[in-house]
Amino acid sequence: MRVETWVFGSGTFFFVPLAFVYGLLSGWEHVGFIAILLTGGLSAMVGLYLYLVSLRVDARPEDDPTGEVAQGAGDLGFFNPRSIWPILVAFGAATVFLGLAVGWWMFLIGAGIMLFTTLGLLFEHYTGDFTH
Repeated sequence: MRVETWVFGSGTFFFVPLAFVYGLLSGWEHVGFIAILLTGGLSAMVGLYLYLVSLRVDARPEDDPTGEVAQGAGDLGFFNPRSIWPILVAFGAATVFLGLAVGWWMFLIGAGIMLFTTLGLLFEHYTGDFTH
């Protein structure tokens, strides 16, 4: 996780000085200055979290510069190749976000779609041909 730590940690060293440069050039405009400063803080939090996690876990194959592709082989999880539910969940999420722009009535329709499709995705292996 060394690479992820450096990617997010380096964002701190970019955004915090950038916030002060922006503040000086904009006459200390409040919203932009605070937004860029908080972006640097968020980058620091994520970088620190990844650093602390990297101390607890073993090195991954991605962290080895001389690593082979075969080191990353193995099961990554179970994914149903014939499931229609993920695309329906995405449709429900799109309807929810459309509802934020259009109106509450569309948001409520999207929330209903999301509830139904999320439950369908969650319980698809407990019914029909895929019952465990």
